Amino acid sequence: MKDVQAQKDFRNVYLNQVGIKNFRTPLILMDPKNATQHTVATASLSVDLNHDIRGTHMSRFVEIMNEVHVLHPHETRSLLTDLIQKMEAESAFLTLDFPYFIDKKAPVSGISSRLDIDCTISARLTQNSFRFSLTVGVPVTTLCPCSKEISDYGAHNQRALAKITVETNDLIWIEDLADMAERNASCAIYPLLKRVDEKKVTEYAYENPRFVEDMTRDIYNELKQMENLSYFKVEVESIESIHNHNAFACAYSGEEKK
Repeated sequence: MKDVQAQKDFRNVYLNQVGIKNFRTPLILMDPKNATQHTVATASLSVDLNHDIRGTHMSRFVEIMNEVHVLHPHETRSLLTDLIQKMEAESAFLTLDFPYFIDKKAPVSGISSRLDIDCTISARLTQNSFRFSLTVGVPVTTLCPCSKEISDYGAHNQRALAKITVETNDLIWIEDLADMAERNASCAIYPLLKRVDEKKVTEYAYENPRFVEDMTRDIYNELKQMENLSYFKVEVESIESIHNHNAFACAYSGEEKK
């Protein structure tokens, strides 16, 4: 059959990326407690396209994604290498968005539940470099230090989202980044709490007031001590309970990478 995609193109426009988006696929991730964890990812996969080729072969992206099993940085590089070879491209890109579940025990009753963490894996391979990053969005609680200071009793508190991005070629557990976010917050979030637990977390948050600025700086300093990171970014956003806007703070190492 005629290969329409391989036809010559004379418009002389190089395409930086061409591929598929919003492709849902089962995914197996390494889990430090249970060896592996099954989830469903929404994938974006692309390559560059020379100026003189009309189109790419979209079906090959799906074929390559079907070969993904347990995912780690080295396997991701192998996947993108395979993609470059099959597509006769010079660069390849992968993004995976997925939920990851962490076991949580209530602080007093010890009752167990599972907290979902929104995660993103991004990878890019060119002839000269390979970049791999992991982003986690960890729900936490923040309690306003100013509100506590000026109030006779109580203080406004709310759910916040700590988003941490790390770029590395080494294995980093999602659990470790989640722990980092939680210990620098006013309090952790628990899907399931009994009354004794609610009392505990409410009082704990009151004794640990945090601005988004406080959280961002403390997480930044912890990431700065990690030797295997080539880049990192922290953003904390608080869903303010007494305002109709959110508050946020952001810090990143060096110049922010697009």
